[in-house]
Amino acid sequence: MNSLPKDFYWGGSVSSFQTEGAWNEGGKGVSIYDVRPTPEGHADWKVAIDEYHRYKEDIALMKEMGFNFYRFSIAWSRIIPNGDDEVNEEGVAWYNNLINELIAAHITPMITLVHFDMPYKLVKEYNGFASRKVVDLFERYARVCMERFGDRVKHWMSFNEQNLHSCRLIYSNAEIIPEGKTLPEHLYQVAHNVMIAHCKAVKALRELVPDAKFGGMTTITNYYPATTSPQNMLFCKQAYNLVSLWVAHVQAKGEYPSYYTAYLKQRGWFPVFEEGDEELLKYTCDYLAFSYYRSNVLTEGTFDNTTPFADIVEQHTVPNSYLKATEWGWEKDATGLRIVMNDLNERFDLPCFILENGMGHREELDENGEINDDYRIEYHRNHIQEMKNAMFQDGVNCLGYITWGPIDIPSSSCQVAKRYGFVYVNRTDSELLDLRRIPKKSFKWVSKAFKSNGEEL
Repeated sequence: MNSLPKDFYWGGSVSSFQTEGAWNEGGKGVSIYDVRPTPEGHADWKVAIDEYHRYKEDIALMKEMGFNFYRFSIAWSRIIPNGDDEVNEEGVAWYNNLINELIAAHITPMITLVHFDMPYKLVKEYNGFASRKVVDLFERYARVCMERFGDRVKHWMSFNEQNLHSCRLIYSNAEIIPEGKTLPEHLYQVAHNVMIAHCKAVKALRELVPDAKFGGMTTITNYYPATTSPQNMLFCKQAYNLVSLWVAHVQAKGEYPSYYTAYLKQRGWFPVFEEGDEELLKYTCDYLAFSYYRSNVLTEGTFDNTTPFADIVEQHTVPNSYLKATEWGWEKDATGLRIVMNDLNERFDLPCFILENGMGHREELDENGEINDDYRIEYHRNHIQEMKNAMFQDGVNCLGYITWGPIDIPSSSCQVAKRYGFVYVNRTDSELLDLRRIPKKSFKWVSKAFKSNGEEL
C-alpha cells in the first residue's frame, strides 16, 4: 500500500499584510499597503485579522488542525521601518515570539521575505525594485532576518510568486515607467532586478545558515488549448513557459532559459546586466515551491512586439466548459495540479513543494452559527488525491501540501468576503465585529486528513 513519507509537510500559508494588522504598532514603519487604496466596498489592511495580538490563539487552532508547517511572510517595514534605517528591535522580538510559539506547537516555520510589500519610503524615493539600490537594501534586510531567525528557521523563500514580477509592475512596487522607456522594457528590467535580489538572498543563506533550505517560488496556472489547432497548442506551450516557468528555470538551473532570452532579445527588451549578475544567477534553490489554484483555456494567439506576454495571455483566456468555477471565475481543476507536478518533475531535477492551494467562497454563519463548507472539503480532497496520484503513480518527489489562508484572511485585493479558511473570522469588509474564530465543517475534515498523513480523505 502506498503511503506518504513520515516527514511530509501539511499546513498553511499567509502574508503579513493579510493577517497581522497592528499597522502602526510595535515600531513598524509605513508599508506600501498602508497607503495603497483598496477597491470600493473592500476593507483596508489596518487590522486584517489582528494576528499581531492573536497569534497564540491561531497557532493553537493550527495545531488542532494537524499542521506541522506554517509559511508566513515578514513585514519588511516591521524589521527596518523605512527600508534604509536602523533595525526595529520590537519588530524582531515579535517575530521571535511567533517563531518560538510555532516551534513549541511542533509546527515548522517557513519565512517569506517579501510578499508584494515593502516600506513605502522605498517606493516613494526609489520606485521599488526598479532601483538596484532597493536590491541592495533588500539584501541587507534578508541578512538581518537570517541572522536573527536562522538558528530556528530552516526553510526560506525570497519572493512570493516571483514570476508575477514579470507580469505586472504592481508586485514589485515599480509602477513609474522612466521617461524614454516602454512598459515592456521597464517591466522585464524590474523582473531581472528582482531575480538578482532573490539570488543575493540565496547567497546570503548559504553563508549565514548553511543548514537551511531555500525554496524558489512561482505561481503556476496550467493552460489548455481551446482547439486542436497546432498554432493553439504552440501558443499554450509558449504562454506556460513565459508566464509560469521561466523563473523556476533560473532557480533550478542557474541561468535564463533560451526561450525567455530569445523572446526578449528579439523585441529589444532584454534587461541590462550589471557586473556580477551572471555569477549571482548560479545560486540555485534546494526545491521548487509553487502555488496552484486553477487552470485556464486559451484561444489561438501569437505574441506581438509591443505588448507584455502576460497581457496577451489574458486577452486569450476563455471559460472551460468542462470545469466548475468559483464566483471569481477561478476554475477548479485538481487534475491540473497533477499535470503541473509532472511537468516540474520532468523539467527540473529538484523536489517540488505545494505552498498554496485553496478556493475562495462567500460565506456567512447560518442560523446555528456554523459554516457547512462541503465545497471546500471536496476541493481539497480532490487536490490531495491528485497530488498522491502524481507521487505514487508518476514518481514525483513532493515535500508537502500547504493550503492558502487556513484561517480566513482578506484576499489579495483586501476583500474579506472572499474566504479561503477552515476557520471563519467574524468580520466583514465594512465591520470589524469581534474577530472571533469559528471552526467550519472543513476544520474537522482537514484535521483528520492532515493527522492521518493524507490517508483519511
